[in-house]
Amino acid sequence: MDLKIDSRNVGMTPNWKTEIEERMAALEMEESNITHARVTLTKNAHHKNGSHNAEALIVLTLPPRHTITARKDAKSFEEAIRAAFSAAETEIKKFREKPSSHHVSKTPGPYHGVISKIFPQEAYGFIIQDGGGEIYFHRNAVHDFSFEELEDGMEVSFNMEQGVKGPQATTVNPQPILF
Repeated sequence: MDLKIDSRNVGMTPNWKTEIEERMAALEMEESNITHARVTLTKNAHHKNGSHNAEALIVLTLPPRHTITARKDAKSFEEAIRAAFSAAETEIKKFREKPSSHHVSKTPGPYHGVISKIFPQEAYGFIIQDGGGEIYFHRNAVHDFSFEELEDGMEVSFNMEQGVKGPQATTVNPQPILF
């Protein structure tokens, strides 16, 4: 792991550096996938009432390209370092508990049904799907056919998703007539 420790507007003490290195080593024992870490201590002179002028910022990089950031202000650098590392540990746990982004969800379909109502002036209609249930569709969902050529009773295949007012067809394709 690549670790960079620096400070701004304050000199880095050996105690702070040692504490950061020890906490980083402990964090790395739990989370061996950390590829890069940067810890910056900053003295902020312009805070209200002069309180909470010690800031610790931790930036961690985990594969493949995920960045975790923890920034904490406190009255002392020791407190800020402890709080920032605690926050970083919490963020790592949240990241590890998230479902994998590599999961590919397959959309079921296509579904089959029959056009039950068409409203040409309003540019929408409804499909009765096999097994029951009425599905809304808009003229923009019609493919391989023009909206004007659709008729009540025409067999169609379609994909659907949940819309604001219920299920709606995202694509509508006429079924070929087989002889």
